[in-house]
Amino acid sequence: MTSSPAAQPSLTVLHWHVHGSWSTAFVQGPHRYLLPTLPERGPWGGGRPGAWTWPDAAVERSPEELAAAADDIDVVVLQRVEEIDLVERWTGRRPGIDVPAVFVEHNTPRGDAPATRHPLAERDDIPVVHVTHFNALMWDCGRAPVHVVEHGVLDPGHRYTGELDRAAVVVNEPVRRHRVTGTDLLAGFADAVGLDVFGIGSERLPEAVDHPDIRVVGDLPQARMHAELAARRLYLHPIRWTSLGLALIEAMMLGMPVVGLATAEAAVSVPADAGVVATDPAVLHDAIRTYRADPDLARAHGARGREIALGRWAVTRFCEDWDEVLATVAGSTPSPAPAGSTTAAPGAVAVPL
Repeated sequence: MTSSPAAQPSLTVLHWHVHGSWSTAFVQGPHRYLLPTLPERGPWGGGRPGAWTWPDAAVERSPEELAAAADDIDVVVLQRVEEIDLVERWTGRRPGIDVPAVFVEHNTPRGDAPATRHPLAERDDIPVVHVTHFNALMWDCGRAPVHVVEHGVLDPGHRYTGELDRAAVVVNEPVRRHRVTGTDLLAGFADAVGLDVFGIGSERLPEAVDHPDIRVVGDLPQARMHAELAARRLYLHPIRWTSLGLALIEAMMLGMPVVGLATAEAAVSVPADAGVVATDPAVLHDAIRTYRADPDLARAHGARGREIALGRWAVTRFCEDWDEVLATVAGSTPSPAPAGSTTAAPGAVAVPL
């Protein structure tokens, strides 16, 4: 008989609310989470989000309160290079040197992707944690220790009906990001099925795409968006370059079949019995028509997708993986910086406050 793994000790974790769905899963762990908060809120002090319900263990702290509690912080979870400077300014402790820290890399590299050097590549005192194996493969992280902790998503429930013979698309800022989000492909998809587009900045979509069967629904509260998505026949993922959209995972958990571009991590996330991913838009157009003509197949593939998503992206697995990373990093003793050394990451910029 094997014994269950010992529970990891509770830690005090400093981290910013940057990505709502990711952070919502992250604060489900057994720790105490300090969230920087400024009077004007904004990107450097947003505190708790208004659109999600978080556990009481996630508490807001002003810079002054963080300074007073600096010695209680066990580990810092960084998500933007600028936060390295903020931690030192607000707590007097240097991430990776005076206080253990990790850096979560949410994004795919930009520019010459295979050769893109990570901002922390010259440091070996702050591990980089990628959210997908594709990201870990593509980023050049140099000397930085590398981990992969795949996403965790709260289960919205099996809510799929597919009653509306349309496709749901969730994309943020489709005009500004354009080819990154596959905005240029939407008209072709809309020739195969009507599209209902959700997401931040989606109200601007008519500036970039003019098609009579593309309808903008907009940026809805998460619970309402889930209900709306589940009523559509299928979920369309047209994004060329992203880590792995959390909305895609949520759609699979809702029980929706997926049709999407076989790019980045999505290429290995949707098996053939849960949807269709391909790099040829014509193949995807045919898949859309198949799901429209065969609702039973759409339902069966959606149910299989939900089974896969619950196994791979469960919040319990996500929190357990993070417990291991945090315990390992927090258990290491930072070494004092050599005299005259600098702790700023390459490319770090000052944050105006």
